[in-house]
Amino acid sequence: MPTSEPELDVAELTAVMEDYTRMAIRLPSVRRLSFTTLSVLHTLAGWGPKRLGELTASEQVTQSAITQIVTRLERDGLVERRPDPSDGRAVLVHATPAGTAVVTGRRAERTTHLAELAGRLAPADRAAIAAALPALARLVALHERPEGTASDQGEKP
Repeated sequence: MPTSEPELDVAELTAVMEDYTRMAIRLPSVRRLSFTTLSVLHTLAGWGPKRLGELTASEQVTQSAITQIVTRLERDGLVERRPDPSDGRAVLVHATPAGTAVVTGRRAERTTHLAELAGRLAPADRAAIAAALPALARLVALHERPEGTASDQGEKP
């Protein structure tokens, strides 16, 4: 009897990913910052310098809110504003080495905590998660790239 591929329950995937994300972003941290503030810092450390307007759009907050967040991060030495080389009237917000260290430290904390949790899973569960990682990475790439640039046929984007 031929076996068919299991159907993807997108609603279940969504619920599990929401629960996982909630768990991951709330893991203990030495440095306590708001979720939005951490998101701004992660965006700058991961994607490079951004204009305030770009941060407003990516973080889905008001211009006033992003200005306050960047001002606090700048005061704390985690970001800095520099002139935009392509437009002298604009500024780009950059993560400083200290800001990047916060992001790196949080990732290390999450890695340590998740390694402990994964160690408590059955080997079959660990293998299932490992097998799903490439597909999840492709799912993220499909979201981040314009249509047609990442294959949905299993090729690495």
